[in-house]
Amino acid sequence: MSHVKVYSPATVANLVCGFDVLGMALNEPFDIMTIRLIDEPTVVIHNEDDFDLPTDPSRNVAGVALLAMIEKLDNKMGFDICIEKRIKPGSGIGSSAASAAGAVVAANQLLEIRFSAIELVQMAMNGEKLASGVKHADNIAPCIYGGLTLIRSIHPLDIVELNPLPLYVTIVHPQIEVKTSDARQILKKQILLKDAIRQWGNIAGLVAGLMKSDYDLIGRSLEDVIIEPIRSILIPAFDEVKSKCREAGALGGGISGSGPSIFMLSRDAETAGEVELVMKEVYNRVGIDFNTYVTTVNKVGVKIVKEK
Repeated sequence: MSHVKVYSPATVANLVCGFDVLGMALNEPFDIMTIRLIDEPTVVIHNEDDFDLPTDPSRNVAGVALLAMIEKLDNKMGFDICIEKRIKPGSGIGSSAASAAGAVVAANQLLEIRFSAIELVQMAMNGEKLASGVKHADNIAPCIYGGLTLIRSIHPLDIVELNPLPLYVTIVHPQIEVKTSDARQILKKQILLKDAIRQWGNIAGLVAGLMKSDYDLIGRSLEDVIIEPIRSILIPAFDEVKSKCREAGALGGGISGSGPSIFMLSRDAETAGEVELVMKEVYNRVGIDFNTYVTTVNKVGVKIVKEK
């Protein structure tokens, strides 16, 4: 193939109670990336958007992921990549993961599937380290595998695919920026045992609810007593949005990744639409610009686009 084009999806990490261990791929929005092989072991980056992200591969999340791949290649070749970002950086819906994951999946396709999915996750995690200072896979894994994923362990990397039962996802992105690195720095270094026990119960309940298709159990388990109380102070009107969306019929939800986006899960499209109206009403009244999305769970992850 002369080139490969992919759609790389947004993701919701943590899923409220599963900090750094749970993630979900979305059908919208997504980045568009096109990649070609070149004859030297480097990465050439072209931005086709207005975000002015670095084109130096050592300072670009897609670039460092591809550089990690080049290190594993016997015949030293490189990649020329065009990136059209439709997932705004700093939005909290996996912008950096979409770039890093999309790049390695597309490159792997050019190389005729030389690397496994878990190897691709490991390479793409270099992009997350550049973005946040920490290698984490809760956005990368669902972006590559699709659906919902559990990161049982990072060392060694152990990814468990969960049943992507029908769920509608409503997201509001207040137009403020929360950097993942900053959102990590404000977290407590120690937590109370009683809070840890409650959190473990919620994570287990959420996974069980997903596996059993038990919507009520999913709703009861979407509670975070450790991370959300701290990070929510960075997001205007967070508590109001969350409570009013539950009143509108949402199963529950919370901060998407490190924020500022807020996501809510619903059983059906009608409820998801009502939840979007609530989100719009709150932020229109508060006077903060925002974007909203109503979408579903992406079951395939990064999608290879076949062009005629």
